[in-house]
Amino acid sequence: MPQNAQQAHPTFAEVLKDTERSAVHLESRDTYFDNERLAAWRRGERVNWDDRASWWRPFHESIATAVARGVVVRRLRVVSEPASEYIRWEHHVTRANTEAGELVRWLPRRRATNLAVPANDYWLFDDRLARVHHFAGDGSLVEDEFNSAPATVTFLSEAFEALWEHGIPHEEYQV
Repeated sequence: MPQNAQQAHPTFAEVLKDTERSAVHLESRDTYFDNERLAAWRRGERVNWDDRASWWRPFHESIATAVARGVVVRRLRVVSEPASEYIRWEHHVTRANTEAGELVRWLPRRRATNLAVPANDYWLFDDRLARVHHFAGDGSLVEDEFNSAPATVTFLSEAFEALWEHGIPHEEYQV
């Protein structure tokens, strides 16, 4: 199969299930699509962290299962400061990611000036498969591209590691 062939792609959960060592996620947008949880936050509603059933989703279960089998899951968010409304909300709900076992860091853009920041968000699984997200200007997802080209995977892996080293752990980052 060609490395970028258009066909039905596996789901995130399916790819993560086959991941053995690591899954890393780079996010570099200051806003993504609107959703009901963001709208609720805008209305002043906050997550009741004591009511896990109200915020735990299949995504979190997939992450927790992978982490339990030894997969290290890391997420890095490159953000502008002052933070957008979306990023402030995302910072609030990141506790769900960390509860699932993700390691999360934040990297203010001003600290990334001399670093290679890929133009698209992506997941990279075991340094072998990239799931690259292509977004429209309004933050809606247009498509996911799966890419296993060695040069692309190497670039994304090296870029992530360099950015990760400059990131601020979630527990220390204030928006």
